[in-house]
Amino acid sequence: MASRCLVRPLCAFRYIPSSLPRLVRPYSQPMTKTYENILVELPKTGVGLITLNRPRALNALSTALFIELNDALQNFDNDDSTNAIVLTGSKKAFAAGADIKEMKDLSFSEAYNTNFIASWSSTIPNIRKPIIAAVNGHALGGGCELALMADILYCSSSATFGQPEIKLGIIPGAGGSQRLTALIGKSRAMKLILTGNTFSGTEAGQWGVAARVFDSAEDCVQGALETAGKIAGMSKVSVRAAKEVVNKSQDAGLREGLDYERKVFHGLFGSMDQKIGMSAFVDKKKPEWSNK
Repeated sequence: MASRCLVRPLCAFRYIPSSLPRLVRPYSQPMTKTYENILVELPKTGVGLITLNRPRALNALSTALFIELNDALQNFDNDDSTNAIVLTGSKKAFAAGADIKEMKDLSFSEAYNTNFIASWSSTIPNIRKPIIAAVNGHALGGGCELALMADILYCSSSATFGQPEIKLGIIPGAGGSQRLTALIGKSRAMKLILTGNTFSGTEAGQWGVAARVFDSAEDCVQGALETAGKIAGMSKVSVRAAKEVVNKSQDAGLREGLDYERKVFHGLFGSMDQKIGMSAFVDKKKPEWSNK
């Protein structure tokens, strides 16, 4: 099993054209490091773009893909020139689910002892820079769970979300039962998870799953890049602090969350960017961040 999950050497890589909307291509710059299952680019200053790139499998998720995705995310997180990250797929599929061939023959002991798919959801929550998911087409099973891990979720109205694991005799295993329930409530989440029914991009916007819904895949990706660019223009210190305190609200009670927020708020008065930002506001000038 383990040998099937290893990433092939660089010499074995082969390029598969992506069906990502052409809109982002003209000004994109490819990264020097290449992968087999994802594309990594720098579409604009301060913004990293990761595109899931298994078009023949509708971007089905696998351990090999997550090894690459986690590596690319960590590289962007450690890169001082990148301040925000966009994660997307193709027009047909953000990710149509997990690669069933990888898991169909697993026994309980194998899944439990190897902590199967833990690596699928362990890295993204620890990335300190904002991640925006631009979802088009199918986002099912693990694909839906991956989208829900993002800090901001954009989608097209024709996107399709769902946790259909019940139809395979299993349940969501990468956070779907927890994150989806937190977003849309117990009753609605229970119905979706127990029936395996899907919901549309339009419904995702109405239910609070998506921050914004677009008419087309191109507009969705472009909108995500524009938002990422705007975030990238802010102080790195305050952006990281803001992401930290908002995420804290998901893990703590209100009282604990308020206390934590205030401590981080107080701490920012020790940053250079707080002085720069407030002085620029008073002087009616554009701040030039030091990121310190």
